Amino acid sequence: MPRMTAAAAAVEILKREGVEQAFGVPGAAINPFYRELKNVGGIAHTLARHVEGASHMAEGYTRAKAGNIGVCIGTSGPAGTDMITGLYSAIADSIPILCITGQAPVSKLHKEDFQAVDIASIAKPVTKAATTVLEAAQVPGVFQQAFHLMRSGRPGPVLIDLPIDVQLTEIEFDPETYEPLPVYKPAATRAQIEKAIGFLLESERPLIVAGGGIINADATDLLVEFAELTGVPVISTLMGWGTIPDDHELAAGMVGVQTAHRYGNETFLASDFVLGLGNRWANRHTGYNLEAYTKGRTFVHVDIEPTQLGKIFAPDYGIASDAKVALELFIEVAKELKAAGRLPDFSAWAASAQERKGTLQRRTHFDNIPMKPQRVYEEMNRAFGPETRYVTTIGLSQIAAAQFLHVYKPRHWINCGQAGPLGWTIPAAIGAATADPDTPIVALSGDYDFQFMIEELAVAAQHKVPYVHVLVNNAYLGLIRQAQGGLGINFEVNLEFENINTPELGVYGVDHVKVAEGLGVKAIRVTDPNELGAAFEEAKKLAQEFQVPVVVEAILERVTNIAMSKTVDMSDVTEFEELATEPGHAPTAIRPLV
Repeated sequence: MPRMTAAAAAVEILKREGVEQAFGVPGAAINPFYRELKNVGGIAHTLARHVEGASHMAEGYTRAKAGNIGVCIGTSGPAGTDMITGLYSAIADSIPILCITGQAPVSKLHKEDFQAVDIASIAKPVTKAATTVLEAAQVPGVFQQAFHLMRSGRPGPVLIDLPIDVQLTEIEFDPETYEPLPVYKPAATRAQIEKAIGFLLESERPLIVAGGGIINADATDLLVEFAELTGVPVISTLMGWGTIPDDHELAAGMVGVQTAHRYGNETFLASDFVLGLGNRWANRHTGYNLEAYTKGRTFVHVDIEPTQLGKIFAPDYGIASDAKVALELFIEVAKELKAAGRLPDFSAWAASAQERKGTLQRRTHFDNIPMKPQRVYEEMNRAFGPETRYVTTIGLSQIAAAQFLHVYKPRHWINCGQAGPLGWTIPAAIGAATADPDTPIVALSGDYDFQFMIEELAVAAQHKVPYVHVLVNNAYLGLIRQAQGGLGINFEVNLEFENINTPELGVYGVDHVKVAEGLGVKAIRVTDPNELGAAFEEAKKLAQEFQVPVVVEAILERVTNIAMSKTVDMSDVTEFEELATEPGHAPTAIRPLV
């Protein structure tokens, strides 16, 4: 039997589980593992500038390509605690990543050793499993189980903590005979699907709510096939955006209290049956007024995680199933019904959804200086085509992006949906670009998100990771300011100051262009909305020429309120700006204004 260190066995298992890339920061307690990364070979590594950044890079890497599992690595103590935010983000959005940490020797774990912390206990609430391995011979089994857990059922992250002496201990392990464990995914039965479709047959105005579980299952083609077969319009959730192209005749927009379309909300409120596939009924989609969301509608909910069924509200019928398996059966049954002439004709209902799409629009075309954010997204629609993959996290910039941008493919909207940590965007974009360098990436940040982990730009410069980063700067915590309005305050959300080194910025404070250039990337500042288009084109050229990120900073007016519900009620959304009333008001809308 071959003998090797437990750390070497772990690296061999990573390779046989399909891992080709890792992100991390070495340190004393994880150095034996890094030695084996070098000696065993076969896994590329990107050195992050911050360990939290490494965890978000792993997330972006997983999200960009079906089958990927991002790996992040750090030493003992603060490295693990720094990666907790990445683990929380991953479990919240059902993203499998593997976090590997170093640890003090086993004999020192209860002696308050330097950088020794019980990271497994800390990580348990935000992982599917978190384990400190105390016996070297258990390392292969723990890693094998980790991949099984990450891929089975609802995907999610796992943390493995390796004491330094465990890493160094030699064990018997034969990598040539290693096999991954079979993946478990619950599967719908034919009888369950027939019962679910029975609700559809009884409806007049049905909708499909397509969630991120469809993307996780790599089943978007099946979703579109089922929608086309039945003629049922599709509402995408924020995590499911891209399951159906925005310009498809059955794409009915998004619903919710923030990241929603006027036409999507109105179509939903007119519906009488909703089939939820791979979605969680997240509160930014449903709002807190569940009566407004559910009243007058029948619900069937299909989700891979049984405990999600009935968690937010009780559906009329629930099915625990992987989305791909369920959709295959939905298509099989629907084809039989269509052949028998038993599928209703929903064409008039679908046409009404498209009519709303062509009338209920928000205005984007403003010529104001400083510019309104809506104009930025209008110009982004012109500059970045259907092949673009957007990466963003949270804030008014992300909410407005979801209202105005267009997504045509799965995994082309990479958004930290539930956790929403500021600083996520830059490292996630690096991870996504590393996973799929052939797809053009456009990251989007407000000024505060951009500043949180700005040091990771140096990682992209070092490793030659090109993408375009749109930075909308109003020197404000815009979403928090807007939320504070209901409390009658505007407190500790102002970021403005006069930068003594860049007086031409006025009160916009941080000179992002200088900082970005200091980190080795290119940057362009734009103050006139009519110059945005040219700046985006220049950014694309510079990114390809220098193989680094290019930041395009748009100087916005200080205060703009983006449409959302003040009452967290999807039937009560406040429109703060002028609405589009003629085609020139929303020239890049997915459907021309009528």
